[in-house]
Amino acid sequence: MKILITNNTLAARAGTELYVRDLALALARHGHEVAVYSNVLGEVAQEIESLGIAVCSDLSQVHFMPDIIHGQHHLETMTALLHFPDVPAVYFCHGIDPWEEIAPIHPRIIKYTAVCELTRRACIKHGVPAHKLQVIHNFVDTVRFKPRGPLPVSPKRALVFSNLASKRNYLNAAREACRRAGLELHVRGIASKAPLHSPETVLGSYEIVFAKGRCALEAMAVGTAVVLCGEEGAGPMVACSNFDTLRPRNFGCATLGLMAPSATMLLDHINRYDPDDAVKVCNRVRSEASLDRTLTFIVGMYSEAIAQFFDLKPDPRAESVAVARYVRSVSDLIKEKQLIRQKRLKRRKMAFHRKQPQAGMLGGSVAGRLWNSIRNLVGYKRHS
Repeated sequence: MKILITNNTLAARAGTELYVRDLALALARHGHEVAVYSNVLGEVAQEIESLGIAVCSDLSQVHFMPDIIHGQHHLETMTALLHFPDVPAVYFCHGIDPWEEIAPIHPRIIKYTAVCELTRRACIKHGVPAHKLQVIHNFVDTVRFKPRGPLPVSPKRALVFSNLASKRNYLNAAREACRRAGLELHVRGIASKAPLHSPETVLGSYEIVFAKGRCALEAMAVGTAVVLCGEEGAGPMVACSNFDTLRPRNFGCATLGLMAPSATMLLDHINRYDPDDAVKVCNRVRSEASLDRTLTFIVGMYSEAIAQFFDLKPDPRAESVAVARYVRSVSDLIKEKQLIRQKRLKRRKMAFHRKQPQAGMLGGSVAGRLWNSIRNLVGYKRHS
């Protein structure tokens, strides 16, 4: 099968970028021909290319006619649909907040996939028909992330594994909780200026990992105990008793509390550390969330979408209307963002002018004192 994958960017080592990397590599390993498109390339694009997979920022550079478009992010998905007018697509929604995640509506998007219940509801909110929508949870590459050795009875080292963790959210609370528990804490991620390029080589050296979503899955697959934690709040330590509740929510933001994490809250989760239970969680992740297992569902969906597409009668008018509605929706978003920028600029200008010396107050400013000095000097010269 010839598959074109789109993504918003292929620059920073973030969620959907790494999802694309892992998926593209797995598809290629199983004999499929894959190309990846984004108009923002960078480190992840270079890594994908180094693995022998074509990456482009111009769709005219795609060296084959795709059988299916695996769309992620609406701008890139719609660009691919317009460039390849006879190719069907499936759309994957990974988030609810970023505007680029909004699911586009188009007749050739045959199926939609959400990665959790929260994103499924977001897709429906944006007009995706429920009968076209399914949930395929995130995966972990169990070939790369191998199980570590047995955990010690008591934890000694902990890791905050997040691109967003910083002193502005929960990092200080995590540091204090680990200090009270006697744990050595390390922090890895983009916000801490210490991105983790090969987490599979590092995660196994910790007993407890603070993470959410994909990062949490990877840590669980290695066999560490995981406390769900993010800038939105703190969730529980993942255990066999709560696994079935947390997995449908992708171990993501929907599993976190509404309150900002405190040291006391995180210390309570640390105290629930159970090496035996962590092994059981590891085994479940490796059997239920492996990349190879998930790939079976994804490729099956591709095949179904292609078959359904060939049963459909082409409808150029419906496609034109869908594109017009899409452009209108993007126009609204752009104008809304522009209005927000203009309001911010206006507030900055007003604040700047408020800081400038007012008429009659010139003498109190540096400029005023300089002017008085010049005036006095001129007056002195006139009278000398």
